[in-house]
Amino acid sequence: MGTHNYNFNEQFEFTGKAKTLSIAAIVIGIASIAYGFSDHGLHERTFANLLLMAYYFACVCMSGAFFLAVQFVAQAGWSASILRVPQAMARTLPIAVVILIVVISLGLYTHNLYHHWNAPGLTDPSSTNYDKLIDGKSAFLNVPFFLGRQVVFLSIYSFFAILLSKLSTNEDLEGGLNSYTKSFKYSCIFLVIYGFTTPIFAFDTVMSLEAHWFSTMFGWYNFAAMWVSSLATIAVIIILLRKAGYMQWVNNSHLHNLGQFIFGFSIFWTYVWFAQFMLIYYANMPEETVYFYKRFEFYKFWFFLNLVMNFLAPVLLLMDRDNKRQENIMLGVCIIVLCGHWVDYYQMIMPGTVESHNGFGIIEIGTAIGFVGLFTFTVLSSLSKKPLIAKNHPFLQESLNHHL
Repeated sequence: MGTHNYNFNEQFEFTGKAKTLSIAAIVIGIASIAYGFSDHGLHERTFANLLLMAYYFACVCMSGAFFLAVQFVAQAGWSASILRVPQAMARTLPIAVVILIVVISLGLYTHNLYHHWNAPGLTDPSSTNYDKLIDGKSAFLNVPFFLGRQVVFLSIYSFFAILLSKLSTNEDLEGGLNSYTKSFKYSCIFLVIYGFTTPIFAFDTVMSLEAHWFSTMFGWYNFAAMWVSSLATIAVIIILLRKAGYMQWVNNSHLHNLGQFIFGFSIFWTYVWFAQFMLIYYANMPEETVYFYKRFEFYKFWFFLNLVMNFLAPVLLLMDRDNKRQENIMLGVCIIVLCGHWVDYYQMIMPGTVESHNGFGIIEIGTAIGFVGLFTFTVLSSLSKKPLIAKNHPFLQESLNHHL
């Protein structure tokens, strides 16, 4: 076993340019949202962008907690020295949850979101707006039950995210295996709950925007997207910290592992995307093809850009072993993947909200910049509150000596 002179009390200082830029980005986001709400004709588009970014924010933080749980259940040693980054993302989840629930609630109240099943008269047989299909789904798609599921699922995710982070803090203070054993046990419980509920969460938040359409693969498609996005986020944060002089114990082998995950799950995302598309295309059933018709008709550029950024780019660029071990290449690929999954969510959400009245401009760019700033500010603030390494993790030495 090698010897190391690393400073295990090293803490990130969230000051200077990073903090200033994140605050500036938040201000830009607020101004863009205010601009959208200042014009009555842009309300629906503004809500759609708020939903897109709030969902993206929550999904990345949720998957940060999922990353922690997977590492504990797998008893993985390679990741022990990088866990502080996904922990910071997990601790930010309650903020993301509150924002998402507020956006969804206001969207329901104003009928700017989910109007396919929440408009007046859809479940009233005497109304001219009566929709038999929506009426048949009304036991599941009604506002109290819908919001109740959102609150329950997201609260459970937040509880486990905070719990796993707290146990890591206790491990730093107390040492021993007690906290690690509890982390393993609670991670097992969390993974079972997460696995069963995230597809329902995706059905509710995104698929119900177009309530006539359905796909049993949609939940796993969203799971793949949120998982790859989170992996890319973890990699970006670690690489930028290393460039700033922090976390020098992270080596090319750690980057290689993250690159393997991103490479593999980008292929998995594409597999689920193609399986869903192929079955709908081949069956050619009107109640299913309506989903892709909208995207071919009004969002064709975004439709194909989605595949280029989320499949071709990561697969071609990360296929080579050496590319996974180079910081600049990994950083570039991860940024492409993160932008690519914004495109993915854009073409998932917009056709069910604004339909053909889509656009790309100040609202889209400004809202995205605002949420990136908010994510940066909250996650880096959380990261700065603890040492950057879990010094009493039982597999820390294995991680410090990790080489592929």
